[in-house]
Amino acid sequence: MHASKDPLHGVTLEALVTALVNRYGWEELARRININCFKNDPSVKSSLKFLRRTPWARKEVEALYIDMLDEKEDAPPENGPWSHWRSKKGDE
Repeated sequence: MHASKDPLHGVTLEALVTALVNRYGWEELARRININCFKNDPSVKSSLKFLRRTPWARKEVEALYIDMLDEKEDAPPENGPWSHWRSKKGDE
């Protein structure tokens, strides 16, 4: 069996948009990608309809999703040994 290295392999457009909305919210998503379906009365359903008809917008959304995945890989583990460490800047 051959595993794909494509981060979009097996990810539906609906799952992709839903993940982006959960991560950034509609307002931040509209700021990052300037398309009306994210600005005016946004919904997953209306976004899917637009993105399926508009290849350039879909490519931008896919690129943002891949960037989001890269951000998660670079982030320290939430339950790691340093997850609750806080800098004490006032004590310096």
